[in-house]
Amino acid sequence: MIWTSWLLWGFVGTVVLTTLMSASQGLGLTRMSIPFMLGTMFTRRSDRAKLFGFLAHLMNGWLFALLYVAAFHAWDASGWWRGAAIGLVHASFVLAAAMPVLPYMHPRMAREDQGPDAAPRLEPPGFLALHYGARTPASVAISHVVYGAILGTFYRGA
Repeated sequence: MIWTSWLLWGFVGTVVLTTLMSASQGLGLTRMSIPFMLGTMFTRRSDRAKLFGFLAHLMNGWLFALLYVAAFHAWDASGWWRGAAIGLVHASFVLAAAMPVLPYMHPRMAREDQGPDAAPRLEPPGFLALHYGARTPASVAISHVVYGAILGTFYRGA
């Protein structure tokens, strides 16, 4: 494994993924903000949540890049299409498995199986994060496919 390549392209891929998802939100394609969702896990202060969430997402991006790199080494090859395929699997897992259980891990997110609460809570994402908009799954999938394609194209060491 080439550590410098993993660090560089894991960072670049994560920045591009986060930029695409933030642009999707800014353009009204989705209401989901991953930095805000992650950040509110660490702080109640909404003015700090996006910063903390961005840093957490950056760390997650680097850690997930290790899984992509491990797959490239297992295959003894990388390439944009291999990275994009892993990205599609990654996005599918995030949307179908992680998003529905997020409210059970997040201290400030409402749960779908609970009634109204006096405390303000984040809306739960639901299956495929559809509670944040019908185009949210496409935004997440495209962002993760691009992330994987970047890693597959530029990571050197497999």
